[in-house]
Amino acid sequence: MQKQLIECVPNISEGRDSKTIEIVSKIVETVEGVTLLDVDPGKATNRTVITFVGEPQLVIEAAFRLIKKAAELIDMSKHSGEHPRFGATDVCPLVPISGISLEETARYAHQLGERVGKELGIPGYFYENAAREEKRKNLANCRSGEYEGLSAKLSDPDWKPDFGSTQYNNEVAKTGAIAISARDFLIAYNVNLNTTSTRRANAIAFDIREAGRIKRDGNPITGKKILDAKGEPERVPGKLKAVKGIGWFIDEYGIAQISYNLTNISITSMHEAFDESCKAALARGIRVTGSEIIGLIPLQAMLDAADYYLIKQKRSLGISESEKIKIAVKSLGLDDLKPFHPKEKIIEYMLENDKKKLIDFKLNDFADETAGESMAPGGGSISAYVGALGVSLGTMVANLSAHKAGWDERWEFFSDWAIKGQEYKEQLLFLVDEDTNAFNKIIDGFRMPKDTDLEKKIRLDAIENATKYATEIPFKVMETSFQSMEIMQAMLKDGLKNSLSDAGVGVLCARAAVIGAYFNVRINAKDIKDRDFATVILNKAATIYKKTIALEQETISFIDSQM
Repeated sequence: MQKQLIECVPNISEGRDSKTIEIVSKIVETVEGVTLLDVDPGKATNRTVITFVGEPQLVIEAAFRLIKKAAELIDMSKHSGEHPRFGATDVCPLVPISGISLEETARYAHQLGERVGKELGIPGYFYENAAREEKRKNLANCRSGEYEGLSAKLSDPDWKPDFGSTQYNNEVAKTGAIAISARDFLIAYNVNLNTTSTRRANAIAFDIREAGRIKRDGNPITGKKILDAKGEPERVPGKLKAVKGIGWFIDEYGIAQISYNLTNISITSMHEAFDESCKAALARGIRVTGSEIIGLIPLQAMLDAADYYLIKQKRSLGISESEKIKIAVKSLGLDDLKPFHPKEKIIEYMLENDKKKLIDFKLNDFADETAGESMAPGGGSISAYVGALGVSLGTMVANLSAHKAGWDERWEFFSDWAIKGQEYKEQLLFLVDEDTNAFNKIIDGFRMPKDTDLEKKIRLDAIENATKYATEIPFKVMETSFQSMEIMQAMLKDGLKNSLSDAGVGVLCARAAVIGAYFNVRINAKDIKDRDFATVILNKAATIYKKTIALEQETISFIDSQM
């Protein structure tokens, strides 16, 4: 069963005092099993975005400790900053990451809020998917009036807090209020402008954000508001859905920015917000110079941005993940104000296991590790790696062909092959380490206790299952390497003729991977007690082996005919 993980992204109203920021953020690490991913302070906003992740109950405990510590150290009566705020821990959203629904996450938000109200007395509101009434879904409504208007808000029956104190007392004057939510992954995204004008930055934000701007009679700025039948101001909607935005001046950088919250990136992506901001800014005589991500971002959002700009350039999409990240960073100007470090900004990279994988080794270290006294990595891992190198060559030819002058109308054809090649490559690189993991499972089985009859049975079952798995992995290497040969075959036929030898070497590598993995299938299958299982996998492997040998001969004959 997939482990349940949620992310918590509290925003505290302190962005200048590094000691306070460190104490508040580090408190989450006192909960074992919670990982602190990011601490992103802003001096001008006097606000810090903290990001941590873990299993739900652990995250709730860490969030409570953070809120408590922030309430102890931050005095809202002395706070000022560019960003809207009304509490020491201003907002505390919970975000489902894996194995948990938004509805379940909302229940954890309620659990957290009720504990904050009961034990700390801090008044608060549930918003977004945790909201208990419609008007409280929007954070701007919950936070309207900000800290300075909190006394009046608490005395308004329509805005009675969902939890905590309903009285504006000395404690509340210090801590302010808090808004707690469950929401989809939100990207806090700022677009940098070559102007110092907050008014002009706001105008662009109003052009873009979903809420748009208030409709006025005559002058769009000073004209009289146009009201609807209920006496509410009518609005001119902005261009993009699921986008909130305001303009502000950042003294730290000496520029105005548009600060966006992209609340649903499946509706409006980061690159769409960036491009539309560029158009709106240009129409007002302003230039966008770059952008910045506050907190963390999902890997897919970066890859989608890269694909978007590669397509606009009519370039192959079948390049490596690391190259795509570079494309996204440069296209969006994410390094405009300060360096962008993918390992520190992309959530999946932050969650990676610290244990070094074989594929993370340098070439010489990988060779040294293989040549050592340990039995793993062995022939299975090497076969998978040779297969990955083979399809990488085929993918290279596809990318070179997509970029060839005069073949512009064919770039999508080659791009599609390159994308498929990257998929094969990633599968085979995964199998490099998985073959070693499968071998280790067998060793673990032999190390299990065998003192009682029950222990002996459990041990034998574990060894049998591990042996089956250790046979299935090299079979998967065979299957994937054989299938990957379609990339090289297509490039031999349609790709750059000057790269004929590269595609041919790719086929030979794939052939070596298939035969090497076939040896492993056969040697592991002989120890499987379930002979029906063994027979089936051996027959399938033999078929792939024969087809591979035939394809190798076809390839050699074809290359000979072209030389």
